[in-house]
Amino acid sequence: MGTKKPMHSEGLLSRVLLLAVLCLSSLQLRAAETLIYAARLIDGRATKPASDVTLVVADGRISRIVPGFMAPQDGQRVVDLRKYTVVPGLMDMHTHLMSQHSKEAYTEKFFMEDSEYALRSTVYARLTLLAGFTTVRELGDNGVNSIALRRAIREGWIIGPRIYTAGKSLATTGGHADPSNGQKGRFREDPGPVDGVINGPDEARKAVRQRYKDGADLIKLTATGGVLSLAASGQNPQFTTAELQAIVETAKDYGMTVAVHAHGAEGMKRAVLAGVDSIEHGTYMTEEIMGLMKDRGTFWVPTNMAGEWVAKKAAEPGYFPEVVRPKAAAIGPAIRSTFQKAYQSGVKIAFGTDSGVSVHGENAHEFELMVEGGMPPMEAIQSATLQAARLLKIEDTLGTLEAGKLADVVAVDGDPLQDISVMKKVVFVMKEGQVFREP
Repeated sequence: MGTKKPMHSEGLLSRVLLLAVLCLSSLQLRAAETLIYAARLIDGRATKPASDVTLVVADGRISRIVPGFMAPQDGQRVVDLRKYTVVPGLMDMHTHLMSQHSKEAYTEKFFMEDSEYALRSTVYARLTLLAGFTTVRELGDNGVNSIALRRAIREGWIIGPRIYTAGKSLATTGGHADPSNGQKGRFREDPGPVDGVINGPDEARKAVRQRYKDGADLIKLTATGGVLSLAASGQNPQFTTAELQAIVETAKDYGMTVAVHAHGAEGMKRAVLAGVDSIEHGTYMTEEIMGLMKDRGTFWVPTNMAGEWVAKKAAEPGYFPEVVRPKAAAIGPAIRSTFQKAYQSGVKIAFGTDSGVSVHGENAHEFELMVEGGMPPMEAIQSATLQAARLLKIEDTLGTLEAGKLADVVAVDGDPLQDISVMKKVVFVMKEGQVFREP
């Protein structure tokens, strides 16, 4: 009879070590996963919520969504949000994180350093994130501060939302975003394309290229007068057709979208015909412009909150300079009326607040105004998720809760489809798999 050949100790040791490595790897994989229990999930795409699901988050992304509530394995973290409504990370398409309007807003630029603006913006960024807004479009600052803020957040030096910034807004001489407006002659400079002020198509191209050089993600221009600028008109067109075409063509060459501040109809129409991506405010939008926007797929970012806020402040004696007050009083109510008409006409709408005019961290009040204007709650939520992602052209990574997308997850206390005001009651915030707020 033969005898069994003894197993070599080296072979046995190798197998044990391999098994240990596999077990450790499996444990590490599970340990890196977070299970989010959601009894009511609004994913940003479906027209009805899903019930009783588990979101599995790993490496900053949603790896899968499974029916029921998965039993955790060793090392897996559980976030139980079954008492709340889970929605995608919210997106605000019109913010100004460098400032917040006050009676001192017109004078502080003479006393505050750019570095002080930048430091203050970190407070506003934190408030915005904790309010459930994990992504924002920053539409105009005093230069490159928002670009620095974007990096500081990316690097983890401070907390705040993911930022897509325009840097300095583009204006014409004397236009809404001309930084020298309202200054007496001996203090008034003559800003040019580097400063975001243009006159003519060639300067328009240079200004776009300067924003690209600065590191901006997109272009913002002020096609009409503005409510808060120290100028008589809030509606007059301020760019020629040739200037607008030069900006849009150059921006497209550099892979940048174009957002346009516009209140008056003529400036708005010129911008839409030039091929811009979004109209901001759109206060005096006509049926003709609505039709053009639908034909061309132009987004509208209404900013109802800003209209409500300036109208309220216009009633406070002495809050605004007299040249501003009548504009603020008129434009506030007009935005609300336009919203109802534009929504009913079928214009594509993305969520935006103009926070920095209104108070940072109160962004979700915009949902209430949209619903009051006739938009169903689910569509209002989708305007701040799926539609906003489409405007930013990042639908492949954000905007909905789906496998493979970045794990931006928010929970609110209540059912927003029954009471939209609960969007202000944020109890949980996750951005790219990292938790910043929890019940």
